[in-house]
Amino acid sequence: MLIQRYFFVYSLLMTAVVVASNFLVQYPVNGVLAGINLADLLTFGAFTYPVAFLVTDLTNRQFGPKIARRVVFVGFIAGVLLSILLATPRIAVASGSAFLVGQLLDISVFNRLRQQSWWKAPLMGSLIGSVLDTVIFFSISFAPVFGFIGPNDDFAIAAAPVLGVLSAEAPRWISWAIADFGVKMLIGVIMLLPYGALMSVLRPMPQAERTV
Repeated sequence: MLIQRYFFVYSLLMTAVVVASNFLVQYPVNGVLAGINLADLLTFGAFTYPVAFLVTDLTNRQFGPKIARRVVFVGFIAGVLLSILLATPRIAVASGSAFLVGQLLDISVFNRLRQQSWWKAPLMGSLIGSVLDTVIFFSISFAPVFGFIGPNDDFAIAAAPVLGVLSAEAPRWISWAIADFGVKMLIGVIMLLPYGALMSVLRPMPQAERTV
């Protein structure tokens, strides 16, 4: 019963993060920083999505990778359904694929490092998972090679200065991916604070380290 109760809570939290991120991704961050128009690079969804890694890591710490994968699959289903309703089929495929692969990689890395210093497993899991998540999402969403999934976004693939300020030019989606990844790294570090604070409350169950 304890596992079922916590599974429900973690699944609810994961779904909330996915719902919030799918909603907030529609709203750009307004403002200018160091000459960069942030609205061209970031949406508020970039700040909420990394919380999914915190939910996954807390589940993994307390109940092990098997239960963590179940929570991820709940979030995956919610994310795909929402993306189908709110976005194009190509974005839905990109979002679902990136979320699933990134979170599952996070679980695998976390589980390998769980016996080391308390911060290594959540930090490295979220960072490595974010790398793959970012590459998969932006590549499938905008790279011309994936055009068979859906039409290309002409604005996204048009050449522009990297990050809006560098002399080198690249498709706009490259700058979007770099900025998005930078935010994920920042939030990943910040998420160590709630993770560390909850360690004494959400203690690993006996099966956590045995379950694969």
